[in-house]
Amino acid sequence: MVDKEQDAVPRPERRDAAENRQRILDAALRLFDRHGAGQVSMNQIATEAQIGPGTLYRRYRNKSELCLDLMKDNIVLLFDDIEAYLETHRAGSPSLRLRGIVSLFVGFREKKNQLLAGIEESPPANRARPRALSPLYGQLHEILVAQFEEMRGSAQSNAAAQATAVFRADMLLVALSSESYSAQRDVRGLTSEEIVEQLCLTFFPEEG
Repeated sequence: MVDKEQDAVPRPERRDAAENRQRILDAALRLFDRHGAGQVSMNQIATEAQIGPGTLYRRYRNKSELCLDLMKDNIVLLFDDIEAYLETHRAGSPSLRLRGIVSLFVGFREKKNQLLAGIEESPPANRARPRALSPLYGQLHEILVAQFEEMRGSAQSNAAAQATAVFRADMLLVALSSESYSAQRDVRGLTSEEIVEQLCLTFFPEEG
């Protein structure tokens, strides 16, 4: 009898596939460093990696998936940091925990802005909900909703509190997106610390 658990174990990646993956990632990083993630096309990455476009698209459906692969180890570390912060401050107010989450994510964005912008990029058919497609933002959204739910008013029902929490998390993620963040950083001239402060005042002014 076949052991179902053993049968479910994923097969190791073939050597040629692993080599192609590394060539793609290396080529993408070189191009992103030169031109910025937003200015680089999938066809340019395929040319730089010296592979056919079909090989590239079999591995990654779009640039968002490619950038997510480049970022996966960093994303794991980010959520490890968030989890540790929440554990350390579990006795604190939801506002305090939200401030910590926002600060950690903004620090992450400052270091990895180009790749985050690439993750947010999506095909034209998905322009209406680019961040919803990404595991990064999906996981962050869940964490934000949990904190916002704790802040519900005494008059709110569970359903109303859930709807309010989801809406606030949605809007906070929009404010933390590459486009919005860059507008505040580069156009308005705010520092990362000032952006964190303004986000806290806007989305959870109860702190204090």
